[in-house]
Amino acid sequence: MFAQSQALVVLGIDPGLTRCGYAVLGSQSLQQTDVIALGVMTTPATEELQHRLCALQLDIEKLIDETQPDAIAVEQVFFQNNVRTAMSVGQVSGLVLAMASRLGIDVVQYTPSQVKSAVTGSGTANKLQVQKMVQQRLGLSSLPEPADAADAAAIALCHLAVAPLRGSIQRAQNAVGAK
Repeated sequence: MFAQSQALVVLGIDPGLTRCGYAVLGSQSLQQTDVIALGVMTTPATEELQHRLCALQLDIEKLIDETQPDAIAVEQVFFQNNVRTAMSVGQVSGLVLAMASRLGIDVVQYTPSQVKSAVTGSGTANKLQVQKMVQQRLGLSSLPEPADAADAAAIALCHLAVAPLRGSIQRAQNAVGAK
């Protein structure tokens, strides 16, 4: 369980080159989660790849500077029919992973089915079901839009659900290693 006096701030990233969803959530407990930031970063498809990646890196770094997350949770590409889409998602994901490592921020990846399961209870939930559960869990007056932002919020919620267990496991491993 979370310590009552210490909030956990998580940046969820739904990586994409054209649309990169983000959500920064703060939580004192599993019952109370606040939306700090929610949206989508975009880059024009007409720009060269390196310029698009640079623009995303600068936008993400600015978001990190403004919100100071304790952890970054990124959707892991598990399977993709479109190779071009998979490549661009992988490039943005790699950029975020490297940035988090450089900044000393805990970073984790979750597959889409892990995220769906944590948020809706079913690893096969559709986009609308995920949006509705994100809306409900965050107490939003309307469905989070666009879907990329809702997915980023779901990724952050997934991490908030898993973080206490991850912390317990890490503490146990540290205790065993110290002996």
